[in-house]
Amino acid sequence: MKNKLGLAIVSGLLLAISWPTYGLPFLLFIAFVPLLWVEYQIRTSPVEKKLLKVFGYSYLTFFIWNAITTWWIWYATPFGMFFALIINSLLMTLVMVCYHLIAKRTTQKVSLLFLITLWISFEKFHQNWDFSWPWLNLGNGFATYYQWIQWYEFTGIFGGTLWVWIVNTGVFVALVRFQENNNVKSFIKQLLLQTAFVVVGITISLYIYHNYQEKGEAITAVVLQPNIDPYSEKYHKTNAESANELVALAKSAMDSTITFVIAPETAIANASEVENFNFSAEYFIIKDFINQYPTTHFLGGISFYSTQEAMMNRIPTSNYYRRGNIWYNSYNSAFLIDKTNYVPIYHKSKLVVGVEHIPYRSIVEPLLGNVMINLGGSVATLTPQKERDVFTTSTLNYVKAAPIICYESVYGEYVTKYIHKKADFLAIITNDGWWSTSQGHKQHLTFASLRAIETRRSITRSANTGISAIINQKGDLVKFIPYGEKGVLKEKIQLNKEVTFYTQHGDYIARISIFIMVLVLLSSLFRKREKL
Repeated sequence: MKNKLGLAIVSGLLLAISWPTYGLPFLLFIAFVPLLWVEYQIRTSPVEKKLLKVFGYSYLTFFIWNAITTWWIWYATPFGMFFALIINSLLMTLVMVCYHLIAKRTTQKVSLLFLITLWISFEKFHQNWDFSWPWLNLGNGFATYYQWIQWYEFTGIFGGTLWVWIVNTGVFVALVRFQENNNVKSFIKQLLLQTAFVVVGITISLYIYHNYQEKGEAITAVVLQPNIDPYSEKYHKTNAESANELVALAKSAMDSTITFVIAPETAIANASEVENFNFSAEYFIIKDFINQYPTTHFLGGISFYSTQEAMMNRIPTSNYYRRGNIWYNSYNSAFLIDKTNYVPIYHKSKLVVGVEHIPYRSIVEPLLGNVMINLGGSVATLTPQKERDVFTTSTLNYVKAAPIICYESVYGEYVTKYIHKKADFLAIITNDGWWSTSQGHKQHLTFASLRAIETRRSITRSANTGISAIINQKGDLVKFIPYGEKGVLKEKIQLNKEVTFYTQHGDYIARISIFIMVLVLLSSLFRKREKL
């Protein structure tokens, strides 16, 4: 028992220290092996209560992984942190339990194929349900060492997940065979084969990295980092004060060559009515600034609400305001102001659980009431929009920017929808100050490099408090402003109009995995149990 306990702990620790930005990603290739060995020992034992033990050891592994890598959620919401740790660890554990049940009924090769495809299916599912939390999808683990996975432009992050699992299961099979035949040469040969698979993957990626040439014409962008404390300062300013501060910060870097000024998520924080934005003080302050630079476009974040839309068409995300006896829709939005009078608006659509939406609201709210977590500003379920939008410049070259708001940048296939709308570059606007100086804001930044590689688009990243950056099409941080500093970045970015294989086909690895997983599951359920 002590041996199994130690192995389960080792797996959890290996997964944790592999993760950005703790940063030893090569350990991902063996991190699951101790846990797989624990499951194998339990499954082949004639006396142990197998299912409960597989559940217990697996849960310990995944709880350690989740706790060490995402403990920083505590800074935003202690309850949310414990909820995320418990539920995410449970979901990962259920994958191992299902593998254990299938492994008792079929051959080793088939059961490991089931495990690989089930895990990928779980990661895909975790991107799309109401409790979505894909932060620990295995392909994200190489975000700091993005030079290793330049082939994500063909596979997306699920290529990384598949890579990790193929090597882990290969090493595990080598261990099982060594236990059976004690053949040292065969064991070393199998380990060298798995090592070669890792080395070839890295070598191909490094070749792509060193031979990739930035594509497209260049424009100059200015990125703002106001560095306003989101807890004690941000929501205590008027919108006009916030707009004036943004304009003053931008002016320090302005000239006639600037095409875009990028301001962070909810840079204008106090909710204003979306229908009347063009008549607001903050609009006229930014508009007056833009009129001084007629080729410049100001892209920023804002909190909006609409009573009009809720009255005309109340939807499940509409909120009720008791004091005024009215319904309203609340939005976390991006806007674009230029020399024209037209203001395109995009509403954030990948929402943070418990902070921006109540999962399965029709069931949860009647039981628990409004359990939204207050992170400043209004506490309300946000309303998303169905389609992605891009912001197009009013100048003759018609540059298209993808307004990606905070959490949305974690979703690979989701971001490709902006490219389908012809986005030339990605404008990520975020507010990472909720997590203090922990690993959270650093991990979030590294994930942006993955989006650059998958889409081969340059990125401007504006953080209210966090790390603002310019990222090129290879995932390199060209320039950045550290956490806790106020500043401005001014840099040329290139506009790529080519479309990558991954952008065209999305998460095809996940879809193929789901198909194979279902076939293996059905075939295993309708066959007699294999003898070990």
